Amino acid sequence: QLQASGGGLVQAGGSLRLSCVASGRTLSQYAMGWFRQAPGKEREFVAAISRGGGREYYVDSVKGRFTISRDNAKNTVYLQMNNLKPEDTAVYFCAADRIIQSAVPSMMSSDYDYWGRGTQVTVSS
Repeated sequence: QLQASGGGLVQAGGSLRLSCVASGRTLSQYAMGWFRQAPGKEREFVAAISRGGGREYYVDSVKGRFTISRDNAKNTVYLQMNNLKPEDTAVYFCAADRIIQSAVPSMMSSDYDYWGRGTQVTVSS
């Protein structure tokens, strides 16, 4: 199970830190991703991190503002979101993809095996 938390209402330019805790699974065996879905839109990739945490990938719209990280000892992955914009408003989901250690994390939601329930992020202008 994956449980995402940390969402909320914030003004434009503010920050939030999302957390995703895995229970019943060893997170180090999975690449982890964050996706988001705004009302009326398809789910989109936001960020992903390799199993060991050495490689990070971001959608262009969040580069320089968001940082994905993980603490495998705590079975937790994070998404630090700075300089938030109204267009970042969405439900954010964490997801786990069981891949080999050397594989590059996917940016496709269909590749992910397990999903959390999501946490709402609302950015006011």
